[in-house]
Order: sequence, then structure tokens, then C-alpha cells
Amino acid sequence: MSMCTSADCKLCEFLSSKKEVETSFNRVETQQAKCKFGKDGVCCKLCSNGPCRITPKSPRGVCGADADTIVARNFLRAIAAGSACYLHVVENTATNLKNIGEGKGNVQIKSVETLNNLAKVFEINEEDTNKRIIKVADAVLKDLYKPKYEKMELVEKLSYKPRYEKWQELNILPGGAKSEVFDAIVKTSTNLNSDPVDMLLNSLKLGVSTGVYGLMLTNLLNDVILGAPKIRQAKVGFRVIDEDYINIMVTGHQHSDIAHLQDKLITQDVKKKAIDAGSKGFRLVGCTCVGQDLQLRGEHYEEVFSGHAGNNYTSEAVLATGGIDLVVSEFNCTIPGLEAVADKFNVKMLCIDDVAKKKNADFIDFNMDKAEEISDLIISTALESYINRRGKVEIDIPKDHGHDDVVTGVSEGSLKDFLGGSWKPLIDLIAQGKIKGIAGVVGCSNLTAKGHDVFTVELTKELIKRDILVLSAGCSSGGLENVGLMSPGAAELAGDNLKEVCKTLGIPPVLNFGPCLAIGRLEMVATELAEALGVDIPQLPLVLSAPQWLEEQALADAAFGLALGLPLHVAISPFIDGSEVVTKVLEEDLVNITGGRLIVEDDVIIAANELEDIIESRRVTLNI
Repeated sequence: MSMCTSADCKLCEFLSSKKEVETSFNRVETQQAKCKFGKDGVCCKLCSNGPCRITPKSPRGVCGADADTIVARNFLRAIAAGSACYLHVVENTATNLKNIGEGKGNVQIKSVETLNNLAKVFEINEEDTNKRIIKVADAVLKDLYKPKYEKMELVEKLSYKPRYEKWQELNILPGGAKSEVFDAIVKTSTNLNSDPVDMLLNSLKLGVSTGVYGLMLTNLLNDVILGAPKIRQAKVGFRVIDEDYINIMVTGHQHSDIAHLQDKLITQDVKKKAIDAGSKGFRLVGCTCVGQDLQLRGEHYEEVFSGHAGNNYTSEAVLATGGIDLVVSEFNCTIPGLEAVADKFNVKMLCIDDVAKKKNADFIDFNMDKAEEISDLIISTALESYINRRGKVEIDIPKDHGHDDVVTGVSEGSLKDFLGGSWKPLIDLIAQGKIKGIAGVVGCSNLTAKGHDVFTVELTKELIKRDILVLSAGCSSGGLENVGLMSPGAAELAGDNLKEVCKTLGIPPVLNFGPCLAIGRLEMVATELAEALGVDIPQLPLVLSAPQWLEEQALADAAFGLALGLPLHVAISPFIDGSEVVTKVLEEDLVNITGGRLIVEDDVIIAANELEDIIESRRVTLNI
């Protein structure tokens, strides 16, 4: 079977040896012919008069909607769906935290410090730890459930003041986050809003609620439950899979759903069950964004977490090694292609959130009140699967895939601590030109922008060569770490100035902030840098690129970045090219509205040139 290429050559070699296994790498080759109407965003199928397609000869749909209306409507509806996904995650995380405070689930929080910091920001005065937990969780849930006409209180408490004032000026401060998603769906329905500019402003409003709640707060609440990240070196790639253990691969984004399981797997009685079955114990194998989240906090779970194997489109290959005994799915990035590979390799699938229910998976609805029962079921299912499949399925784990020295556990807190408790050392390095600027290379992985992780890796190499420090969060991190760019040795690929910095500090030129949720952590870094310099975020020598964005959640992330006032590069247009108005607003006019703008560029060198030029111009503005 023909297959697409990957920046990860070892992954390609492995998949090429598994000719009997069909994966996304094969299927993408049969989907090369793309619908131009879909790519341009000018296809509408909201009513039975359609689907309507806008062409020069047919500039309006049956209802009269033109290209500008149809493109803006499709764009806003996609962002609403992406925002809803993130809000689902923060809602469940806050609910899990509240249940822990109420004594459910037999889970002890691992970062009282983060809890106390949140309580201070939220202006919660409560001596009792459990009551403080409940009040912090309730503050988040209360904002999520407000109606649209009541502004969320925590946005102001958590946002950088100049940005908050800009959002207030633009009238894009969100009301209740879930209500905003609901109303965006209404607005984009048949024969309702036809104003593209109004819908684009609505997209920015959803970006604010997505970023502050779905990204920033999810991270902080997870830190309370699971422990704050600590910088360390770790293994990545297929080498993390040890066939001597019972291996559970978790897919999704909801790390708090396995908080109890992580602790339970290392209890003496559970380890004895594993040993009695002929293994050395249980291991959690990281894959997709929840794997990145596990890796981020791996310092707290060294006994049970084996390492991060790969991103969303590596997951099928991970199952094809034969070394995985159970897949637990709890959110997206659990691609449907896993189902056929799991069946072929006799891997049991279990789902703990019905939003991620797979065809061949058993379902048990996660509830912290039943955490003990659910963990027991996962453990017994993994044991049964291990006993039934080992010896019957070929295990082929390429141990030369990945690296042993990836620097991980980077966050707004751990990085600041590494720098001595202040951002001044980083600011000084930027002012001296040792670091020209910072690029956040974030988001998903896809198979169409030059191949699996290819654009992401090539652009990152080009940026670090120009002395631009790269921070990564999302499936992009999975690709970058597996090719060695997050290992200290990657300093040799950086420009002379950045190379010197990396070698002096013992760090790679690409810092791993973990899952896509950690885009919220990059915002916190940006805010603290701007505050230290006394400027607004759009003045920073900081750019974003989501070169291989994949899904609706990525567009919600993008809306947050644009609302923050950051230039955002993508290698694939977000289906807006059919509208001159939408394209002009996002690519040209927005810079005078929020300070941000969208850059669509599918050439690596040209993209790197443009991002570098923006950084250079901002350095001039800051007189550095």
C-alpha cells in the first residue's frame, strides 16, 4: 500500500514493514482529490435547498447568502464546536476537583500551592482545604453556566489588564461560556445572521472563553489534582513500551479522569495481580494529548508512567507494535482508525466518556464518586486482555524509535523557577540578541501539509537556525520530540547565539510545554513577559504558528491567539479563501483591531521569513 511520508523516518520504516495493517498513512493517499468548494468554505448544506455552492456564475445560494456570509458562518460554527470541546474538558475537570473536595474518589490533590494561588486570584478566603477546593471548582462552574447576558467574572481576574480592556472596548467579553457556544450555533443557522464581520467578532469572543477556561484553567485545575509540572528528562517514542508489563494506552485530553487509576496501579495488591499474571506490573503508555499531559507531570508518576509514544497519527502504529493490552479512550484524538488495528491485534478498548465512544469499545461512564469501581474495572479488563492476547499476537517494538533525553515538564511555573524565579534572565537574553525572539509552534499534527509532522519539523528547524527559541504545545510536541528537537543535542541545529544559550543552560532550542491545552500556559508566559516589560502582548517579539492544524478545536485555539493580538501562521487555510471579506479581515484588518493577524503560507522558508520579520520589527519598536 502507498503511504504518506513523515518527519519521523523510523515511524515510516516501521509502518512500511506492516504491509498488512492499514492506517491513516495509507488512507490519506486515497483522499488526495479535495473538493474546491469545501476548501474555499463556499459550500452550504444548512437547508434542503442545498447543498449550495458559490461560483462566479452562481454568486448566491438559493436563500441569497453570498460567499462572505457562508464562509463566515462555517468558520464561526467550527469555532463554536471547538470551543464546546474544550469547555467539556474544563467542566469535567472542575467537577472532578469539586468531587475530590467533597471526599469522593479517594484522591488526594498533589499541588496545594496551585490551589492556594487560584483561591487568591479568585478572592476566596477559606481555611479548610477541602472547602477551598470546592469553592475554587464552584467559581469555575458558576461562570461556565451563566447566561450569555452575564459576563464571566474570572475572565477579568485571570487576564492581562491591557488585553481585558481591549476586549471590553471591542465588546467581545464573553458571557457564560456554554451559553456563548449555544448562541453561536443559533446565529449560524438557516436565514439568521448574514453579517460576516459580526460573526468574526463572535469568533474572537469564543476564543477568549476558550483560552481562559478551556485552556488556562484546565491546566491549573489539573495541576491542583495531579501535581504541577517539573522539568526533567524523559524517554519518548516506541522505546517507552515494555512488553514485560501490562500496557494501558490512554487517548484524549481529560487527565483528571485517570487520577485515581494512576495511584491505584502502583498499590501492592494491584502490582501482585500483575505479577501473578506473568508480568512485572502495569504501565501507562502516553499517546495523544493526554499522554503529553502525563509526560508533563511525569515527575509525580515515575513508577507507573512509561513515557510518551507519539501523537494522534502515531497511535495506530503504537497499537501495531502488539505491546498495548488495553486502550482507554476519554476524548478526541482517539481516531476511528484505531478500531480496526485494535481488532487485528486483539487489543481491548474501553471508553469512560461517551463523547469518545468507539464502535468496538465497552463503555463505563466516569464519575469521581465511582472512581474506585471504574479503576477496578479498567485494571481487571487490562489483566484479562493481557492474559488472552500475549503469546497469540506478535510483538514488534522498534527500540531505536525515539529518544531517552527529551526535556519535558516545562510550564509557566517550572520555566520561571529554572530561570531563578524571575523572567529577567530570559528578557536579558532577548535584549542582548542571544535569543532573537520566541515562536510558539503549537497545535495538531496532520498528514496533508507536506506529510506527517513534516511542515512542523521543517519550520521549527528553520526558526531555531535563526536564533528564535521555539515553545511547543500540542500534537506538534509529539512530532518534534520523536525526531530529537526537544533533546539537548538539538542545540547543534540552532543558530550560533541560540546554540550558546542552550549549551550554557543545558536545554534544547525547542521547549516542550506538553498538550494542546498547554497553549494556555504559553499565554501565561506571554502575559508575565509583557507585564515585566510594561507593554501589551502584541508588542512582544512573540509569534505563533499552528502549521499543521487539524480540527475545530485548533480553530478555537486560533481565535484565542488572534484575540490576544498575536500573529498566527498556518500552512493550510482554515477554509476561508472563498470570501474576500473574511480573508481581508483576518489577514489584514485584524492587526488594527486586536493586534493579531492570520498568516496563511504553505512554503516553509517564506513562512519563516515572515515570522522572523515580525519579530525583528517588534525588536525595533522595543528598542532592542
